Amino acid sequence: MWSLVLLGLVLLATRSWADVVPLVRSGRTISLLAIGAVFLAANWGTYVYSVSTDQIVEASLGYFINPLVSVALGILVLKERLRPAQWLALAIAVIAVLELTWSYGSIPWIGLVLGFSFGMYGLLKKMVGAKAVPAMAVETAVLLPFAVTYLVVAEASARAAFIAGGPGLSILLILLGPVTVMPLLAFNGAATRIPLSVLGLMQYLTPSFIFLIGVLWFHEAMTSSRWVGFAIIWVALAVFAVDAVRSTRGERRGSELSVAEPD
Repeated sequence: MWSLVLLGLVLLATRSWADVVPLVRSGRTISLLAIGAVFLAANWGTYVYSVSTDQIVEASLGYFINPLVSVALGILVLKERLRPAQWLALAIAVIAVLELTWSYGSIPWIGLVLGFSFGMYGLLKKMVGAKAVPAMAVETAVLLPFAVTYLVVAEASARAAFIAGGPGLSILLILLGPVTVMPLLAFNGAATRIPLSVLGLMQYLTPSFIFLIGVLWFHEAMTSSRWVGFAIIWVALAVFAVDAVRSTRGERRGSELSVAEPD
């Protein structure tokens, strides 16, 4: 709800309301955005549950799985190609995720839901190819009736924290709107500009930060096998980072040579 309020203000300030109209008029686009909103709601709800139940480290596992899903979808659905070093990074990451899954001793359903829901959301955003703010405004508008209904029921049954929790907590809840929207706007913008496989591998930054918050701030327990799994993940990240730097330098040199060549 607060995300939609912020997006509405952004559309108003940038005079971009007209960009929403073609998204709503297109049956294919509105359908894809509505399905994306469902996956987004599933991701949000599961993440909030994981934080509320002190399972932040498992949530980080979910976002480690998510880039693998994005890469797989990019290859299978969008027919994207990976460089050899990217294949190596992906293979190392798969080993790490399998090791982490084994270390939990059971199916990590929180991690799986988070990984697959956001992976599907990224694919749908890539297929829509719309501007970030109008597309997110439509998605949050789709979710708005359900969110308002839940909040009304929660307030009526005295289970809601908003207002009842005091002005400080209410302000923090309102600020969750921009805190949620800003990274998603960045993700939406990136999803339409770079290959999904590259976007997926770069997303290992998110679970790394979530993992550090869970361990260093909330002091969640870490077994030796989990440390091994996360260490393998970081090796995959290093391989991908080195390849990305080399690829960027190669593209720059190629463009400089093409510019320098006479007609």
